[in-house]
Amino acid sequence: MHTLIIGAGVVGLSIAWELCKRGQPVSVLDARQAGRGASWAGAGILPPAPLRNVVHPYEQLASLSHRLHSEWAVELRDKTGIDTGFRRCGGIYLARSRAEFATLKANELWWQEHGIDFEQWDLELLRRRVPRLMTQATPELLAAWHLPSEWQLRNPQHLQALMEACRGGGVNVFEDCEIASLERAGQRVTAAITSDGKRWQADVFCICSGAWARQLLDQLQLANGIMPVRGQMLLYKLEHPPFTQVVNDGNRYLVPRDDGHLLAGSVEEEVGYDCRTTQAGLKQIRDWAEEVFPDLRNAQLKKTWAGLRPGSFDGLPYIGQVPSQENLFIASGHFRSGLHLSPGTAVCLADVMLGQESPIELSDFRVGRG
Repeated sequence: MHTLIIGAGVVGLSIAWELCKRGQPVSVLDARQAGRGASWAGAGILPPAPLRNVVHPYEQLASLSHRLHSEWAVELRDKTGIDTGFRRCGGIYLARSRAEFATLKANELWWQEHGIDFEQWDLELLRRRVPRLMTQATPELLAAWHLPSEWQLRNPQHLQALMEACRGGGVNVFEDCEIASLERAGQRVTAAITSDGKRWQADVFCICSGAWARQLLDQLQLANGIMPVRGQMLLYKLEHPPFTQVVNDGNRYLVPRDDGHLLAGSVEEEVGYDCRTTQAGLKQIRDWAEEVFPDLRNAQLKKTWAGLRPGSFDGLPYIGQVPSQENLFIASGHFRSGLHLSPGTAVCLADVMLGQESPIELSDFRVGRG
């Protein structure tokens, strides 16, 4: 059964690798450069996932993916020799207002119910553990929480390892192949047509093109709520890693790497398919980052970039078979969690594509729900 995957981001490559491990022939097409879209542009944060009382399918998907990440990091390193940067680094969550304090305090109940370890740190303990993180110049800091099960990946290295593993297993990856339409006969897709008119045939097709998946679903007249949401990032370079933990402040974060690089992000902007950085967006991130970690004011700012996350109207991804199309599947709309949810998505969808029972009920992720 030859599968053609449309989109070579982390979700598409993860599905390709999972199918490859099961002995299936796979080809992957990407409109641009493989592994260079939103998956590359992100920070590589793997947030804590529930371990018990896991009821909702989204929580089940997060829990499965979180467990698989530690396994995949070893498998990919053994297969390719590439260190994906998987680190059990822990995460710090800052409360810099009474509202944030109340929210994080309320989160304790959810963490306790789902078996997620946490510890509240007062300001003295925070400054002992991470002495350069905050200063007296930011007196509004009220408290912090430490969650040891927050991990990280270096997403460019993870994507490189996935591509090497796929190619080593016989997966064909084609770049600069923009899919313009899907050719259909009855309830089956017969070919994917690129913008230059070339027909790509396969037995099974899977849409994994992130925010651009909306365009193909619209052509099929299928209701969907996928939308591009721009994020912007800054990359600093310090002489040494300043701390090991991911630092979270609402939707903003600092992610330290082993080699002294530090990522700062991000913003959420609904600006259509515009992937350019803006002075205003970068300034917003920089002002925040250098307030939270003042050492950055003297650090080298090496690079800035933007990416388009595939958002969805209800916060849930689209995973499963496309209605009325026997051999068309989708995995998109993961928003900020594409990297985190990619292993679980790959396992579940590979099961469905091969006619097996998925470990997670996927009806909540169905196409056509809106």
